[in-house]
Amino acid sequence: MRTRMLALTSAVCGAALLGAAALPASASGSSSGSAQEPEAGVVTAAELLAEVLACSRISKGRYRTDSGSAKATVPVCGTRDAVFWKADMDIDCDGRKTRACNRKTDPYFLPETAFQSSRGEPLDSAALPHVVVPGPSKVWDYRKSGLTGGSVVAVVYRDRVRYGVIGDTGPTGIIGEASYAMAKTLGIDPDPSTGGAESGVTYIAFKNSRISPIESRAWAQSRGAALAREFVGRS
Repeated sequence: MRTRMLALTSAVCGAALLGAAALPASASGSSSGSAQEPEAGVVTAAELLAEVLACSRISKGRYRTDSGSAKATVPVCGTRDAVFWKADMDIDCDGRKTRACNRKTDPYFLPETAFQSSRGEPLDSAALPHVVVPGPSKVWDYRKSGLTGGSVVAVVYRDRVRYGVIGDTGPTGIIGEASYAMAKTLGIDPDPSTGGAESGVTYIAFKNSRISPIESRAWAQSRGAALAREFVGRS
């Protein structure tokens, strides 16, 4: 439950979009720079993005991507089965204290997350790919959209698709944040002070898809892949 500040965005803007090594097609849905066909059953980034071209807005207003942004530009959109938004990615390092996530690496580090593990502990942002949703407000209340902690999310960046869960909540007026682990799996610099992506990130949260235990990466991957196939009409 971090409060993101714009004080770090000058550094973020300078290092936000970093290139990454090509990832296996079985993980990303396509092989970067390759004409190779995607593995059977794997939903590609292009397939998911084709389903979210048009926005049927469900939020009453729009969100800023940073606390100092001049305008609120990001709507939350909905389909029958999912909720999605297109924004930047700031890095959430809150939760369990680790070598990657602590007060030295992240000036705004908080030793807690809105949702806890099955052991009643804060989530490990350095190990668990998860997404941060805005706290409930008049603009949008994620709980009224069939979402909660542990709801499965597909995150698309360039040609990569990764699956995780909703693991934390953030400021009520800001959107576009995910965990250190989620950024790393997408090839985005996960540094909480200088990393992230300025734009080009699509978040697709599947309604009524909560998994338990919330910290199971394997279960989020398996459930996410199945939900993605349904979402693009491949099931």
